[in-house]
This record gives sequence, structure tokens and C-alpha cells, in this order.
Amino acid sequence: MASSAQSGGSSGGPAVPTVQRGIVKMVLSGCAIIVRGQPRGGPPPERQINLSNIRAGNLARRAAATQPDGKDTPDEPWAFPAREFLRKKLIGKEVCFTIENKTPQGREYGMIYLGKDTNGENIAESLVAEGLATRREGMRANNPEQNRLSECEEQAKASKKGMWSEGNGSHTIRDLKYTIENPRHFVDSHHQKPVNAIIEHVRDGSVVRALLLPDHYLVTVMLSGIKCPTFRREADGSETPEPFAAEAKFFTESRLLQRDVQIILESCHNQNILGTILHPNGNITELLLKEGFARCVDWSIAVYTRGAEKLRAAERFAKERRLRIWRDYVAPTANLDQKDKQFVAKVMQVLNADAIVVKLNSGVYKTIHLSSIRPPRLEGDNVQDKNKKLRPLYDIPYMFEAREFLRKKLIGKKVNVTVDYIRPASPATETVPAFSERTCATVTIGGINIAEALVSKGLATVIRYRQDDDQRSSHYDELLAAEARAIKNGKGLHSKKEVPIHRVADISGDTQKAKQFLPFLQRAGRSEAVVEYVFSGSRLKLYLPKETCLITFLLAGIECPRGARNLPGLVQEGEPFSEEATLFTKELVLQREVEVEVESMDKAGNFIGWLHIDGANLSVLLVEQALSKVHFTAERSAYYKPLLSAEEAAKQRKEKVWAHYEEQPVEEVLPVLEEKERSASYKPVFVTEITDDLHFYVQDVETGTQLEKLMENMRNDISNHPPVEGSYAPRRGEFCIAKFVDGEWYRARVEKVESPAKVHVFYIDYGNREILPSTRLGTLPPAFSTRVLPAQATEYAFAFIQVPQDEDARTDAVDSVVRDIQNTQCLLNVEHLSASCPHVTLQFADSKGDVGLGLVKEGLVMVEVRKEKQFQKVITEYLNAQESAKSARLNLWRYGDFRADDADEFGYSR
Repeated sequence: MASSAQSGGSSGGPAVPTVQRGIVKMVLSGCAIIVRGQPRGGPPPERQINLSNIRAGNLARRAAATQPDGKDTPDEPWAFPAREFLRKKLIGKEVCFTIENKTPQGREYGMIYLGKDTNGENIAESLVAEGLATRREGMRANNPEQNRLSECEEQAKASKKGMWSEGNGSHTIRDLKYTIENPRHFVDSHHQKPVNAIIEHVRDGSVVRALLLPDHYLVTVMLSGIKCPTFRREADGSETPEPFAAEAKFFTESRLLQRDVQIILESCHNQNILGTILHPNGNITELLLKEGFARCVDWSIAVYTRGAEKLRAAERFAKERRLRIWRDYVAPTANLDQKDKQFVAKVMQVLNADAIVVKLNSGVYKTIHLSSIRPPRLEGDNVQDKNKKLRPLYDIPYMFEAREFLRKKLIGKKVNVTVDYIRPASPATETVPAFSERTCATVTIGGINIAEALVSKGLATVIRYRQDDDQRSSHYDELLAAEARAIKNGKGLHSKKEVPIHRVADISGDTQKAKQFLPFLQRAGRSEAVVEYVFSGSRLKLYLPKETCLITFLLAGIECPRGARNLPGLVQEGEPFSEEATLFTKELVLQREVEVEVESMDKAGNFIGWLHIDGANLSVLLVEQALSKVHFTAERSAYYKPLLSAEEAAKQRKEKVWAHYEEQPVEEVLPVLEEKERSASYKPVFVTEITDDLHFYVQDVETGTQLEKLMENMRNDISNHPPVEGSYAPRRGEFCIAKFVDGEWYRARVEKVESPAKVHVFYIDYGNREILPSTRLGTLPPAFSTRVLPAQATEYAFAFIQVPQDEDARTDAVDSVVRDIQNTQCLLNVEHLSASCPHVTLQFADSKGDVGLGLVKEGLVMVEVRKEKQFQKVITEYLNAQESAKSARLNLWRYGDFRADDADEFGYSR
């Protein structure tokens, strides 16, 4: 424990006591101290030394808890001044001592000197000289030490010092108070002003017993905000120290025990006081943390008046260096690169009230959860009705307010993200759903911690953790303080007011409601909206705040690539650039405030119109980016010109949907229309299909052999490599092979996919249509694609005739044509072009009779009068034939000239 020195002497003389050295740890009374050695790898050994030949008064003692009838023993007069005399003189100082006597019980008596040798101040003599101790009764002055004590006592008596002064010394007896009636009031009455105190005992590194001056309250003080390892009391009464408990206790003892300090009383816990102990050399709370002897505790850190961030910083210092209790510490983000721990990103979406989707500089999207907060949730009386589908955003109290706060604050803005921890994925249990891995971070914008702002408004709560759970926000204390403010001020979730209710009608897909709502939206002109969801580049879900409703909204005037769709038993792939279009729309408008103009609605109850973001038309922007084409319906709108202009520019750039665009040569239509004479250049064709609206498909006889050869080779190839049934996933607009009712395979194009069992196909070489299951479809081999041989079926319509709009009359005309020309060779001449297909005259191959003229003669159709000069001769012939049919009351004319009486009602025009 202490170094010792053996005094030299004659070999035959009496033994000279060994001089030993130590440091004074504690003064027990006016005549007893505890000395310790130097620490070597742990707390040092210590021993109690009682001063020989003198006696000082006994200090006060509290009755033992095990003796209910026992009484507290007060100080003897001058006992406390004696203790204080030694405390101020010796605590922390080096002394030397000699042991003169040791009792059978092990009590040691000796002389104590201040300093390194016996030439220093004799402590016993100093006490007696100050009148704070007396020589023991019956002690004879038979040696030099006792003689000096006797002289010192006589001088003290003569000088009336200490106990030799007048009076009985009652003023030196303390009025010790071991309990406080109202600890909370006691703490508050000091208004966090420093109180002078003496540390009387150290229970462990962070709990001490202090004597508060000048009123002599003896209180237990727990250091605010921290906890050191403790001594666990076993059943047999012994104590087992936790790792580093003894070291932490010695650290505090060596700096504070019986030192004069100041204590800031901050709060109370039962009869214990929470406080901060200030010593001239520093703050023990922060020092314990920095040295790795303590950890921060959430329940009391909030009352620490000198700034919780200082405690967290000190704890972080020890963690980073793995000091003592942190020797096995691994940081929650230890496996992350620095660039993944801290970064700047753009907020693209707010997910409910505790998570956001951000876009990194690399273009990658990442979901970030706000650390240590919990969004609003259903509790108590608000438990959801099981028969009603839960809409969290609107049905959970304050969820909408929280989402809106984040949306208005963050959407489209750049934020600073500091990753605090990664919460690993967890499997589902009976009560808790499964969670995927979560990146939890502190997100700030303009120096404001978004989670803290959310909590301070009462729109989220702070998660409580186990004390050893380090996976928490790096600003956890600020979150707790913000929550405390919100509770105190009754904000949001902590309000006593009635919970706000959001009755939001979802009109999406409800045709009846949509029809009722349509006129209102049309009259409203531009309406404010928030984009809640983006289904595809041109299909969105909007929230209309004024109308408090949700609608599905389709962008007018454009044809956007269709996205992938999940059908029963089938995943339908998206069209090229559908994902790019969806992403473009998402980045531009998702959760932004926009303006919409509703023009109409479709049969599914979806509204169609124009959407404006920051003054720009989204339809035009999609066309400009070559992610959409202009739809013919745009011709009627005020935005047709900018749409056409944007499309033309995109075509010239040959980007995305226009990547394979080839500028078509201008058809020489005008010269034909201006000719004086009608051009008659008939070519042989084979009629393969007649449609219900009296259009027909033909094959060019000249290329017929090429088609036959291609079909023969294709069928041989399919026979050798048959497609796997059900392996083909049809997509609209895609070329494929289809098995017809005759069991043969033909080239086809997918026109519509209702389900895997109902796929609409068009046979491109014959013009007929069919609905087939996907099991009768396959991939078109590249060797037989339309690049090798273009589609052979070309659509035409009869020139100079009007098809009856009456269904029965039209059926009669179609039946007649089918009987006459289907699957026969005819002669075809193009007369004029139209938007849908060329209009032609058709002749029978053998008789050269005009098929259209024959229909007019039979009264099955009427004549379409055209004014071009080159057609006047043939029109006259057609009109004469019509008059003949009318006179003969054939078919359409069997009741006379119906056109004379309100012809428009019959769907005909003269």
C-alpha cells in the first residue's frame, strides 16, 4: 500500500518503529483517518490509522435501520470542528506514519506526520494545540512525545482554545437532517443555484452522500444524466462489482471524497437528489463519461442543466476510443463508408410521417426513416373497425397533418442526411408484421432537425429504448426535450382538444360519383390539387383539398407508353420507355401542388384533362422529352400547337419513342385531286376479309407467292421448334404467331390483352381478328418478321358509297359482299385517300363489273356525292343506278325515299 523506510539504529538497542507513507483518503473523526497507497492497475489498498495518546469527540451517528427503537446519536461538542480541522489539512495529502500499537481486534494506533518524513507536522500535537483533542486520561508523560502533548494541552488551556474556551461547545454541534419532507419543493427552492457541500461518502462512481451547507442536510446525490457500473448486493449480504465498478468508484473518490464542492440541485428521485457536482478542477459528470467509466441515461439526462450535448459528446469520445466500459463497443454505422454516413440528397416523396424517399447525386433512390420517432398510430378508442378498410393517411389522427408538414417542408428540396443506425430486417410475429432493413437517419434542412420539428408540433412521439440500446438518433436528447415541450403545451397528439377528422371521398373508379362530380369540376376551370400517386407517365391520383376528394386523373392530348401490368397468372410487360415516362412524371409532380383543368371522363370514372406544374403543361413536357406522342384528340384543345411543336422537335432529335422515326415522303394527293381526268389503274388483288363496317382486306396477287413460301418455311420451323405452351407473355402492339382454328400457325399482332385467357389478335396477312388464350400464341421468329416480308393484308373501303348506319341494313350489304368477293380475285383502283384507309373501286376479275356500283343497283347502299371534277362521270353513273333502285323499291328504298322526312334521324345525309 504505502512505501516504508526502516530507521537505522544500534544492533543492540530497542526496535525503532517503521515509517510508512500513504495518501489521506478520508478523515473518520478528529482522531482517525484512512490512508491509501498509490493505484497500480486498480483501486489501491487502504488502512485506518488512529492517533495514539489523544481523544477527540465522536461525530453524530444515525440509528441503524435494523433497530427500529434506536435513536440518532448527535455530535459531541467540538467533534465536527476537529474532523474539519483534519479534513482541510490532510485530504489528498501525502503523510507518513508509524504504528505504535495494534489491538487484538486489529485496530492500529500510531503517530501521523504531514509530509514524507517524521520531520513534518505532528498531527496529534496540532489537534491538541488547537483545543480540538485532549490527551487520553491516565496517560503519563514518560517520553518526549507525551511531554510535547502535555505542553500543547497546557498552552491550549491557557489560550482558551477550542474545547477550553468558555461555554459548553453546544454551538459546535450540528443539527443534522437525514431526510427531506418534500424533496421536490426543496430542489425547486434553490432555483438551480450552486449549493456548498462536502462529499461524505461515495457509493459508486455516480452516486454520493453529500452534506449540504450551511443547513447540514445529509442527502444522497445521483449525478444527472449518467450511470456508472454498480455493486450488486447478493443474498448473503456481500457485494459483487460490475465490470469497472471499483475503478469508477475510486475515480470519483480520489477527486471528490471529503472535498469542498458545489452542487446544482436539478431534480429529485424519491429521497435522492439529481444534481451536478462542480469542483474547482472540473465537472465530474463529464469526466466520468470521457474516461469511459459511465454511460448516458435517458431518464435523467433531460434535467442536466449544462447541456445534454456535452454529455453525449463526452460519451462519444470514450466510445470512439473504446475506453473501459466501451472496450467491446462497435458503432451502429461502423460498416458504412463516410460517403454513406453523411450525404446531401433531394427529397422525392414523403411516406406517411416518419420516412422519406430521397434521390442521391448518383441518381439512386433511397428510403430514409427518421431516427427514433414514431408516427401517429391508432390507440385506445380509435381502434380501427375491422369491417372498414383502413386508410392510414386519413383515418389515423394527426397522420395527415404530419405528412403535410413534411411534404410542404421537404418535397423537391435538398436535405442533409446523417445516418444514425441501420435497423436490420425482422421476421413477422403474431402481433408484429415483418420489417425490411431500415436506414435510420437525422435529416436537416436549413439547420433544422426535421424529426425534432415534427415532435415539437406533437405530430410524432419519441421511441423509448433499453439503456444499452445504442441504435438511436444522434440528437436523441433534443427529441426528448421537444416532446416534453409538446406535452407541456398540449400540441397535436398531446392536445386535450377533439381529434381532427378528415372525411376524404375516394371517387377513383366510382363511375356514378364521377358523373355527378364532372360538371362541377368542368365549371371550376383550374382547380388546385396535390399529386398523391403516379401510376404511369400519364395516369395519376390527385387529392383536391377544396373538395376533399381523391380522383384518378388522365393527361389529355397525349399517348404515353403503357406500363407493366399484373394480370391474373400473367405479368404483362410495359411498353418501351414506359418506366422512363413514369419516373419523369414522378420526379416532376409527385406530392407537389398543381393545377388541373378537367375536360371529360372515361367510362371507368377517370377524369381527363390538363395538369399544370409551376406554369408548365405536363402533357407538353412529356412530349418534349420524347416520352409521349400527341393523340389526335388534342386537335380540339388550346394546347394543340405547343404539343405539335414539341412533338416535331422530338422527332427531329430521334430520341426515345421517336428513336426509329423515319420521315415519311409526302403523298402526292393534291395532284390526284386536281386532275381533270380520273386515273384508272386497276391491279389484281385477292380479297381475304370483309369487316362489319364494310371495309375489306386484300393481298397483292404479285407478292402472293412470297407469302406462301414464307408461311411454308415458318410452319416447318415451328414444327421443328414448337413454342412452349404458356411461355409467351403477350403485350399490346407486339407481333407474334397465333394458332388459327384450322390448327395452323399464322403471323399476328396483339391488339388487346384482357386476361391470359382473352387476348385479342389481328392476323396481319389476312385481315381477320380473333380472341385466343395466350397458350395458343408464341413468339414470332425473327426470320419471319415484318422486316423480311411486310404485313400482306391491306385495308380498303369502297369509294363513292355510304355504308348504312342501320344495323340490319348494314348486315345485308356486308352479307352480299361476302357472297360475291370474299376469297376471290378482283381488280382494285385507288380513287382517293382518307384518314382511316384508301377508298377504292373494286371490279370482278372476270366480268369487270363494279362491285360498289352493284351494291347501289341492289339498293343495299347509297351514293356518297363528291364534288371533284374527275369523279363526276362515275358519280353520275352511281346516281343513275341509285334512282333505278329507288324506283324498283329495292332493299333500302322499299318504303320510298326515306331521306325526304327528317333524314338525319336515320343517320343519313343527302
